Amino acid sequence: MRKIIFTAVLFLSILTGCNVADKPAVRDVWTQEQANEWYKQWEWLRGCNFIPSTAINQLEMWQAETFDPATIDHELGWAESIGMNCMRVYLHHLAWEVDKDGFKKRMNTYLDIAASHHIRTIFVFMDDCWNPAYAAGRQPEPKPGVHNSGWVRDPGDLIHQDMPLIDVLETYVTDILTEFKEDRRIVLWDLYNEPGNSDYGDLSMPLLQKMFHWGRTINPLQPLSSGVWNSDLTNLNRYQLENSDVITYHNYESKEKHQLAIDSLRQYARPLICTEYMARRNNSTFQDIMPLLKSENIGAINWGLVSGKTNTIFAWDTPLPDGTEPPLWFHDIFRRDGTPFSLEEVDVIKSLTAE
Repeated sequence: MRKIIFTAVLFLSILTGCNVADKPAVRDVWTQEQANEWYKQWEWLRGCNFIPSTAINQLEMWQAETFDPATIDHELGWAESIGMNCMRVYLHHLAWEVDKDGFKKRMNTYLDIAASHHIRTIFVFMDDCWNPAYAAGRQPEPKPGVHNSGWVRDPGDLIHQDMPLIDVLETYVTDILTEFKEDRRIVLWDLYNEPGNSDYGDLSMPLLQKMFHWGRTINPLQPLSSGVWNSDLTNLNRYQLENSDVITYHNYESKEKHQLAIDSLRQYARPLICTEYMARRNNSTFQDIMPLLKSENIGAINWGLVSGKTNTIFAWDTPLPDGTEPPLWFHDIFRRDGTPFSLEEVDVIKSLTAE
């Protein structure tokens, strides 16, 4: 019986032109040993989620008309001055789709600038946060006092309406990973930011699964990850944690609650990188969280470097429509002139990064 079935399958594969040997290999998730050995090469990773102050969203950062290397250069200089060595930076498939070669050249320019400041990069592909619709070209002006009023998802609602888009996304992801798969200026690939946000829930699972499949097929030297962020998203969390080479996560809570999250994630016995933290109003501060992360040898990537068009000095759910600067900034470290929001914070950061 087994021989008959095997023969039938073989005959069918010949008929349909399928050749298993022609299929690209898909690597396994890194072992714990591989992941921990990779982590040893880095000094303590610390830095920010970065977008230049002149960009309201990922498209404005990366489109040719508004790409701003001069601002990127001097703002990353401020990051270097306080000892930051890693930035987390969002991409967007539409900027690539409009100008594929130019997009990759601008990525390379950004990486050159960052490297000149001794900064490496975590790149982010997909994102389920903020505005669902987007268009190439001129981006909207910020809404006064509204946090991330112009930030856009990728791919957003369009993935549920335009089935051919999945082919575009596959070509995009494989093109970028192939181009930069051996680039040592890149720390890791964050495949999908906060899958399931914006009430998508498990609707984000198919794309998340494809992202890991595409990534493992290209097999870059950098690890692949997608950060857990909401404990209620049980299915997504399980998949992310079981399929990430290195564990990444978000936590905007107090030191005590953050410690509980760390203790829970330690069971995976893999390196940990916190790719989003620091919301002053929520008691997630540099003074409390950054020393904790350093003591635990966890990468510390806070939200925001310079106050700019993203309006992330304003809290998520507390808009100030007159645009008045809040007395307590929600995110970000520096004003546009390079002066810090808090000298005390900068002193704490510098004391931790200087050791």
